Amino acid sequence: MDYQKKDIEIKNLDHLGIVAGLIDEIGIVEIITSKLGIDVREKISSGILVKAILLNGLGFVSRPLYLFSQFFDDKGIEILLGKDIKNDYINDDKIGRVMDKLYKYGLNNLFIEIGLSVIKKFKIDTKYSHLDATSFHLHGKYNSEDNQEKESEVIRERPIIITKGYSCDHDQI
Repeated sequence: MDYQKKDIEIKNLDHLGIVAGLIDEIGIVEIITSKLGIDVREKISSGILVKAILLNGLGFVSRPLYLFSQFFDDKGIEILLGKDIKNDYINDDKIGRVMDKLYKYGLNNLFIEIGLSVIKKFKIDTKYSHLDATSFHLHGKYNSEDNQEKESEVIRERPIIITKGYSCDHDQI
C-alpha cells in the first residue's frame, strides 16, 4: 500500500491516554451522567464533558474557557473522549451548564459517590483509614489565652486543646 503524506494524520495522546483509560475503568463518566441527567438537546453528556475537563486539567493548560476546545486540536479526541465527538461540542456554554449542574448536585456528594464506587469496584479494604488533620486551621480568639488557670479543667472535659503552633506545611496557625 502506498500512503501519501496527505493520507496520514497524527494525533497525540501523551499521558492522557492512560488517564482516560482510568477514568473509563472507574466509570466516572457513567456516574456523573447518571447523577446529572441527560439533556437530549446536547451532543455530549455531562460525564464526557467532565472527562474532558479532567484531561485538560492534567494537560497542564491554563487557558480561558472560550479556548477550551483548542486543547484537543492536536489530540486523538475520538480515542480520549469517544467516537463521533468533535472539538466544537466542548465549548464554554456547555462547560458553564455542566458546572452549574455540578454545583447544584454538590461536588462533595459526587466525590464521595465516585470514591465509594472505586472502593467497591476495586475491592479496596476499608478496615483502616487515615485523616491527616495536621493542617486544619482555626482563626479567631483562643479561649485558653484569657484564662490560663482553667486550662487544666478544659483538658479533663475535652480531649482536644486548640493552641497556637505550626502545621506540617509550616504556616503559622
